[in-house]
Amino acid sequence: MLDRLTELLFDFAFFYPLLMSYLWMSGALVYYYRYERGRRYTVPPELPEYPLVSVLVPCYNESSNAIETFTALADMHYPNYEILAINDGSSDDTGQQLEMLARTIPRMRVVQLATNQGKAVALKTGAMAARGEFLVCIDGDAILDHYAVTWIMSHFVHSPRVGAVTGNPCIRTRSTLLGRIQVGEFSAIVGLLKRAQRIYGRIFTISGVIGAFRRRALHSIGYWNELTITEDIDVSWRLQLAHWDIRFEPHALCWILMPETLGGLFKQRLRWAVGGAEAFKNYCRYLFSWKERRFWGIFIEYIASIVWSYTLLALMLTGIFKLFVDFPASSAEPFFASPYTGLVLGLTCLLQFAVCFFMARKYDSNLGGIYLEIIWYPLFYWLLNWIVSLIAFPKAMFFSGGKKRGRWHTTDRGIGSEPDKNTLLRQNDESNEKGKTKW
Repeated sequence: MLDRLTELLFDFAFFYPLLMSYLWMSGALVYYYRYERGRRYTVPPELPEYPLVSVLVPCYNESSNAIETFTALADMHYPNYEILAINDGSSDDTGQQLEMLARTIPRMRVVQLATNQGKAVALKTGAMAARGEFLVCIDGDAILDHYAVTWIMSHFVHSPRVGAVTGNPCIRTRSTLLGRIQVGEFSAIVGLLKRAQRIYGRIFTISGVIGAFRRRALHSIGYWNELTITEDIDVSWRLQLAHWDIRFEPHALCWILMPETLGGLFKQRLRWAVGGAEAFKNYCRYLFSWKERRFWGIFIEYIASIVWSYTLLALMLTGIFKLFVDFPASSAEPFFASPYTGLVLGLTCLLQFAVCFFMARKYDSNLGGIYLEIIWYPLFYWLLNWIVSLIAFPKAMFFSGGKKRGRWHTTDRGIGSEPDKNTLLRQNDESNEKGKTKW
């Protein structure tokens, strides 16, 4: 009986990621051929109108990144926008730097909060002070591409049902193996998922580092929730449950910093995982609602991923148990015992990265150089995400009561050696004639 159960668990552990990989690739390719093929990154669409856009940048202890971020924003290729910097009670000289920048950037204003209130409160404060109906929100250490706002606004001006648009985060911390693997991860996992989710139904989350919102949509749901650990996931689910459409715009590039140490990466992924579990806990009551049937794919995939994580744990415990207790050998030869199992998974993983690099090649021409390093992805990230899932789900279900406001914390933003802002944007401009973004 135990052997048969073990076989079933192994089959699920093998076939689930295999099936989801091909499902994601299929959906992403449909998205690519429908929305991306033949569209040059450096030629944003002509818009019938250019409404005022307010770019909100919540900042906490961004002294080392503020100048890069805001000088890039001052050079946007969009004719009608303002910049709002929200200093959320920084303990360094971020506030002074922002005031200095505002004196040299006419379209920039600064909102100073006396104490650290958290990103959700900072964003809500910025939204209240903004003059525009459309809000583009980025992190204080991110570099927004010249054309990103125009690409984003092409969705808003052509469809009144669009409540939010999530952009395309690209990693610029590449000085270590962990950093370079994340470059591939954001192309082959994050970008792939958003494309596929856009085709299949709903998007799991608007990227917290580059997301845009229609103010009326945010107002209808009460803006961001400060009592959740990941305000971006929560606001994404509430917008879609209120029947606002969320779009993914891969041309809206935003160059971001990411952790390059295992400790920093673990803390980041644990926060993301707890935030996703909190959203599931808060909104799973809609699982059986016919009105929310487009959300069923998100629910089913999330539940299956959690079951998969605990299936691996059960298999590990079963293996340990068998070391101490003898069981008669099973006469059946399970599929997982095949010598080709690992080969199938490995080739599928490489195929998935190849498909995604093919779609993302015009946004980052250096992806091919890290392709062979992606073979380490399962070792680092599958194991890390598995451990994080095991911890995050019970933590969110039983120990996260939604009563504590999320606060800013100093994060790992990479070891260094990433391209600076001037090099990045200069090479982007030089690539305009070729229709590619280069580093």
